[in-house]
Amino acid sequence: MIEARTRAWWRATAALCLGSFLVFINLYVPQPLLPGLKDTYGVSTLGVSFLMSASTLSLAFALLVFGPLSDAIGREAIMRITLLLAGGLSLTLVFAPTFESLLMLRLLQGFVLGGLPAVAIAWMGDEFEKPALLSAVGLYIGANSLGGISGRIVGGGAATLGGPSAAFLAVGIMTVAGCAIFWRLLPNSRAFTPKRFKFRQAADDLLGHLRTPVLLAAYCLGGINFLIFINQYSYITFRLADEPYQLAASSLGLIFLTYLGGTLGSTVSGRLAGRFSPASCMSVGILILMLGTAVTLANALPLIIVGLTINAFGFFLAHSLASSWVGRYAQGARGSASALYLVFYYLGASIGGFWLEPFWRWAQWQGVAVGSWLLLCVTLIISIGLWRFERRELH
Repeated sequence: MIEARTRAWWRATAALCLGSFLVFINLYVPQPLLPGLKDTYGVSTLGVSFLMSASTLSLAFALLVFGPLSDAIGREAIMRITLLLAGGLSLTLVFAPTFESLLMLRLLQGFVLGGLPAVAIAWMGDEFEKPALLSAVGLYIGANSLGGISGRIVGGGAATLGGPSAAFLAVGIMTVAGCAIFWRLLPNSRAFTPKRFKFRQAADDLLGHLRTPVLLAAYCLGGINFLIFINQYSYITFRLADEPYQLAASSLGLIFLTYLGGTLGSTVSGRLAGRFSPASCMSVGILILMLGTAVTLANALPLIIVGLTINAFGFFLAHSLASSWVGRYAQGARGSASALYLVFYYLGASIGGFWLEPFWRWAQWQGVAVGSWLLLCVTLIISIGLWRFERRELH
């Protein structure tokens, strides 16, 4: 087992962080383009949001495929091949002639983007000692946020210069180049024990995880939190593209620098979990997310940015701890357990527009805040339940 802070740990963690960065730069590149695409294609706010929902929905489905498959055939090949395919599809998006073709390609890209997230944490669970796992997961999820930031900034900046095609071209080139580095850095597994793939066994593993209350609670917590967090960013672009802000795509891309708050939140999560109860830290993260949403109600743009930064810190703090919770409490079939967490996570992202759209139509951003708080109260109650479970386990 790989120990924390050793050379092998740094190499493996760097590879997985790079892979995570590349996945999320591809996943989120369209987000700052949504207001412009809405006007170009004459679709509604909900319709154009399908560019994000389609990829997250197919990614969620892919997790159900790649997670159990990785328990049978290993994890490295899945991560390497799907990452390369994702870069190729970004380059293909450059030539999409219509909104419908763009949507279909994003659906396909979402599926291949699911390969690495489905198995990366399971790979760490196989190869790392538990203290090394907690630290590595925090850095890995921090790379998620950096990839999300970069996708929006690169997408917004390139689109300002050459339209959406330029955004997809820039990200595609970055992904193919980064993939070559990832292939070289990622070490081969030493502790993985393959088991023959059986559909019934895979289904039983998934059902077993769903029947485990402490895992199901973490799945719901992560999925609902992400439902709110990621879709808030979609609706804030519509708010800031309109009067009185009227921000261009490049400026909207810069708004996602607030994700740096999430990078900090995920990075410190491992240290906090070592000192305090992980479940209580999840509760704190949710309360911080609720606070940040309140700050975004201000009209001043600097305060909106501060609120989004607070949101990112709170969300990624809770997400990192919920994700590592699954790795800690899953009894066997860790690939399936980690994949299920991400299925809930990305299903939340996919259906979030359906939840928040009525609130947006009712009261614009103030309505989005109300819709957010309603569901965050649910995840706060879940985190308190997990904290009580921890206390009983200790005693």
